[in-house]
Amino acid sequence: MKYISTRGASPEANFDTVLRKALAPDGGLYLPKSWPGPRDWRAMKGASFPEIAAEVLHLFAGDEMSREEAGRLTEEAFATFRHPDVTPVVDLGGEKVMELFHGPTLAFKDVAMQLIARLFERSLEKSGGAMTVVVATSGDTGGAAVSALANREHLSICALHPHERISGVQRRFMTTSGAPNVLNLAVEGTFDDCQAIVKELFADRDFAAEVSLGGVNSINWARITAQVSYYIWACLAVEGDDIHFSVPTGNFGDVFAGWVAKKLGAPVGKLIIAVNENDILDRALRVGIYEKRGVLPTSSPSMDIEIASNFERAIFEASGRNAEMTADLMACLRETDRFRLSKELRAELAKDFVSYKAGEPEVRAVMAVFAAHYGTLLDPHTAIGIHGARRAREDALEGPIVTLATAHPAKFPEAVAAATGKTPDLPVSSEQLFSQDEVFSVVPSDTAAVKEALRGLK
Repeated sequence: MKYISTRGASPEANFDTVLRKALAPDGGLYLPKSWPGPRDWRAMKGASFPEIAAEVLHLFAGDEMSREEAGRLTEEAFATFRHPDVTPVVDLGGEKVMELFHGPTLAFKDVAMQLIARLFERSLEKSGGAMTVVVATSGDTGGAAVSALANREHLSICALHPHERISGVQRRFMTTSGAPNVLNLAVEGTFDDCQAIVKELFADRDFAAEVSLGGVNSINWARITAQVSYYIWACLAVEGDDIHFSVPTGNFGDVFAGWVAKKLGAPVGKLIIAVNENDILDRALRVGIYEKRGVLPTSSPSMDIEIASNFERAIFEASGRNAEMTADLMACLRETDRFRLSKELRAELAKDFVSYKAGEPEVRAVMAVFAAHYGTLLDPHTAIGIHGARRAREDALEGPIVTLATAHPAKFPEAVAAATGKTPDLPVSSEQLFSQDEVFSVVPSDTAAVKEALRGLK
């Protein structure tokens, strides 16, 4: 299996390189040079989640990993989850919901991080090297990465989060590990500032080599690989020829994983892009202009993102893998803060994606209804997904819709309490969060300051 960059100016790479480097040298994102052929996944009905994940991992690692080794890694990774089905599909108030929050940090990011940590260890044990992982987080990725990588040999991790723009529970999953190989930096800015710093760190190839930089943001193809598995799992759990998915998303990585599952032959129908008031993706699909307008703080901070990095992958595929056009659009975004999608490109994207925006009143209303009528507390991100599913039905989308419940409500207690009058309890496994000391430093939104901190971690 070989990988190419969406911008067309980087050499081909193998799976291990893509895992460790995350971003291609030309600034693009990696995708398979050619896709594995579609298959009938119904033959795996009754298989466990780790077995499905192992099959997907083996497909994308190719000859670099046997099915047996992939199986061992996925069994170890998902043994850390509290639910035997890992990502169970349940019925809530007439909605089908896939619960992705049964991992160590109560968020969907655990699915990928628990596997990636073991892939990194495997790679570094073979090479005898070490790695400094840097991650930008809008709230959940950082905690999941710290949980997965803390105290691991050969690995250090630096998590950048936007200062005072994430929930206290989200922050504490990052800042209370006590592990010597963990560095937490609160950046005075937005998630987009954190993400821009990470991209600049990788673009400085001398510095990246100096600290052996690695990345686990959703730009890392291995993240997408892991997330593909739960779409296939859900398709096997739900009856229907076309299973639609409503995905609360900010950086477009999770919903793009659904597109990949469809590419592999899973019976995925429409992918509903459910966004909050930071609606750049909804505007891009509806009117064809992808334009920065500034990030608004909302009750769903993991989606308070303006630059949806993985959208570049969708553009590359929808354009017929036109790397030159993709690179031109990304250059236009850097230079003018906007780009325009052609009618042809929008039409191609519309074959797979539809989008809906939920404002704060609509998010609160969904949370309140589920609490009052069904006795169920939803986190605000999941509420946005439910809103998207209902809007899609109003627009005559037929067939089952599975909403991705991306986080446990206890990660956002203030938002849940404000909408429902009820404060969600943390699972017993996470109760120690508020009895442990936090360790983090506040830094300016400046790449040089982060470089200095990273050198100290090394």
